[in-house]
Amino acid sequence: MERLPLNSPRRLSRIGGVLYLVIIALGLLGETVVRGGIVVPGNAAATAANLRSMEWLWRLGFAGELVLLICAVTLTWIFYVLLRPVSKELALLATFFNLVSIAIEAAVALYLATALFPLGGAGYLKAFAPEQLYALASLSLRAHDYGFGVALVFFGCTCLILGILIFRSGYLPRAVGVLMQVAGASYLLDSFALILAPGFAARIFPAILVPAFVGEASLCVWLILRGVNEAEWNRRAGVPTARTPAALRPSP
Repeated sequence: MERLPLNSPRRLSRIGGVLYLVIIALGLLGETVVRGGIVVPGNAAATAANLRSMEWLWRLGFAGELVLLICAVTLTWIFYVLLRPVSKELALLATFFNLVSIAIEAAVALYLATALFPLGGAGYLKAFAPEQLYALASLSLRAHDYGFGVALVFFGCTCLILGILIFRSGYLPRAVGVLMQVAGASYLLDSFALILAPGFAARIFPAILVPAFVGEASLCVWLILRGVNEAEWNRRAGVPTARTPAALRPSP
């Protein structure tokens, strides 16, 4: 990549693309390797045994979730800077939706830590039967799943607005804007299905999230490889261009 000044919107977009890649990678690792490798659906005892034997991996996944959220806050600011020339009001609305989503996700991430509490060696836990402790740990995991679904409602709204802004921008591909709107609709459908019809949600998951992954991945890759069209961004932002040299100006 060519060297770009620190205040270049293209450089900023590439930084955003790298942050987006970190977010996607940590999210996939947390879902597939950590939770997917430890949580046994429908078997609280086996899940508890895995949590005890692989506590280090679970804690590593929790730490990764916090890093993901730090990157998400920074990326939210970058998206606001990049897209406010299109509509400052919509860019600000997308920022608010995303900050609410991040706050909820940070709060429900605590359930990942509390799932370990019933499985510790504290003396007060002797008042519970082992099966009760397993159930408490599983309830924490279930609460995390629903809380994350609520966070995705607000993130889905964020994706819809970002898609509209990208489509209108002229300095990012319209196709990416459409894909981000599809991603937002997918997140909203999945989250409301989880809340209103859990059985239906189980049938459509994870297929419903494939369009969401495609939309976010396409934006991530474009930001890293190409970034924004800087000349068009400057035009939309009203950034003055360098003055034409006197020798090249037309004579009166």
